[in-house]
Parts: sequence; structure tokens; C-alpha cells
Amino acid sequence: MHDYRENEIVEWYTQFHQTIFKFILLMVKDYQQAEDLTHETFVKAYKYHHTFKRDSSVKTWLFSVAHNVTIDYIRKQKPIRLFKEVFTSKKDPYPLPEQIVQMKESSLELYEALANLKESYREVIILRKIKGFSIEETSKILDWTESKVKSTLNRALPALEKQLSKEGFVYEQTK
Repeated sequence: MHDYRENEIVEWYTQFHQTIFKFILLMVKDYQQAEDLTHETFVKAYKYHHTFKRDSSVKTWLFSVAHNVTIDYIRKQKPIRLFKEVFTSKKDPYPLPEQIVQMKESSLELYEALANLKESYREVIILRKIKGFSIEETSKILDWTESKVKSTLNRALPALEKQLSKEGFVYEQTK
């Protein structure tokens, strides 16, 4: 059993550590801390492997663990931290140099606007719109009802649009 659990965690780490790291980075806005919290996520996944009932996907369960680890950290810290990285767009595998600059500037403005939203809005936007989780998966990760996910997202998107326009960012549509 021990070897099976260890092998499974290694497989999960290989498959999901980057996306979990990026999720945590968006939450804590500190590269080193995101690495530490990602590591802690997989340590907890190993330790509590027996609690995974397999009634949701591995990815959903790991994101739930990552969310809880990150929230525990944030509650203990509370200082304002700066971003060190932004995501790249997956739309064009071979973008032109000026497109790369534009994507990075747009991403930075988006993530700065996200950082100014309240935590629940930021979480639901990151999980639903950036990470692409379903309403059901998001509700499991955040330990919310599906209706709370929907209603929070419905309030969060206009708040994000307002924040973007307040910062002078021209956008097409965030929905």
C-alpha cells in the first residue's frame, strides 16, 4: 500500500504540480511562497491520501487541498505581496514579438485588477475563468454550494470589469 500511495502521489505531482503552483501563485503573489505551498500541498496529499474517496477527480481533490493550504497561509500572513510572474496566453503557439508584449501587459493588468478584488471574488474568477474548472468542481474546491459559486461569480465579474475600467484598462469582454 505504501509503494502504491507513493507512486500515485509522484504521478499526480508530475501531472498537476505546475497548474497547482500557478493557482497558488495567483493567490499569494509570491513565487517562493507558491513553491513552498505547492510542496506542502503534495505532502498533505500524501499524508491524507486515505481520505480521497475518488468521488471527484484527482485534480479537483488536489486543488481543494491546495486551496486549504493556501488559505491557511494567507490567514496567518495578511501582508500585501507583489506578483513576479504572469501567465502566457495559449491562443497562438507562435505569437509575434509585439503580440507577446501585448499579452504580457494585458495579463499583468488583469492580475493587478484581480489582486484588488476581495478574496472570494478572486478565488472564483481564478478557478472558473482562468483555470477552467466547472461549477461543480469549483464548489468542491472552495467547499461552497454550487449556487454560491454561481452568485459569487455573477458579482465578481462586474467587480473585475469595474476594477479594470477604474485602472484605465480597455477590455472587450470578461464573460
